Amino acid sequence: MRMKKKLLHIFYQPYKWLIYLPLLVLSTVFFIILGIFIMIFSGPDAANRIAGKRWARFNCFLTPVQVKVIGRENIVEKQSYVVVANHQSAFDIFVIWGFLGIDTRWVMKKELRNVPLFGLAGKLGGNIYIDRNDRTEACEKLKEAERILVNGISLIMLPEGRRSRDGNLREFKKGAFILSRELGIPLLPVSIIDTRHILPPGTLDLFPGRVMLVIHETVSVERHSADNLDGLISNVRNLIQEGIDLYAHPQV
Repeated sequence: MRMKKKLLHIFYQPYKWLIYLPLLVLSTVFFIILGIFIMIFSGPDAANRIAGKRWARFNCFLTPVQVKVIGRENIVEKQSYVVVANHQSAFDIFVIWGFLGIDTRWVMKKELRNVPLFGLAGKLGGNIYIDRNDRTEACEKLKEAERILVNGISLIMLPEGRRSRDGNLREFKKGAFILSRELGIPLLPVSIIDTRHILPPGTLDLFPGRVMLVIHETVSVERHSADNLDGLISNVRNLIQEGIDLYAHPQV
C-alpha cells in the first residue's frame, strides 16, 4: 500500500504543476471578477454565496477531493453562528467555504491580505483581517462582526490560530468565544477531518483524497459569563476533538 501511494504521488506531480496550479490561478481570477460583478448588482452576500462557494468547490473537484458532510441537520436556516473549527491545512478554506452550506465571512490573519488574488477576494467579500499580535486592534476589528452577523450570515473563526502540524488540536484562543457571548450568538463547532493528508501544512505536497466535515450541535453561550469562558472553550474543543477521533484516518 505504501509503495502504491508513492507511485501514485510521483504520477500526480505533472498534473499538479502543469494542470492543477495553472487552473487554480485562472479560476481564482475568474471567480474574483465574477464576484465583483455580482457584488455590484447584488451585494457581497450574493458574491460570497455564488462566486466564493463555486470557487472552493471547483478546486476540490480539480484536485480531486471528495468531501463528505455529516451533521448538516444541526444548522437552522437563517440563524447566524460563530463557526469554530480546527485548522489542519490551507485546504480547510476550500472545504469549509464550499461545503458547510451557510453564508459565511472569515476572520483571517492580516498576512493573508497580501496574498495575490486571495487577499483581494477576501477584502471584496467583506472578510475581517486581524493582527494577532495587536490585541487592541484585534478587539476593534472583531466589533465589525456585529454588523455582519445578521440574517443567517455567520462568521468563521479558527481558534487554534495556526495550523496544527501533526493533526493534534492546539490550545484555543478566546476571541471567538468572547464574541459569541457578547453578541448572544450560538457557537457552531465543526471538525475538519484529514485535510492535512491532502495538503500538509507548510508544503505544496498536494495529493487527492477524501475529507470529512463534521457539523456538531450548536453550543449556547447564555450560561457562561466573561469570567467563566474556560468551561465553554473546553466543551467546544472536546466536541471538535471527538469528531476528529471518530472519523480521522491514519496516513499510510
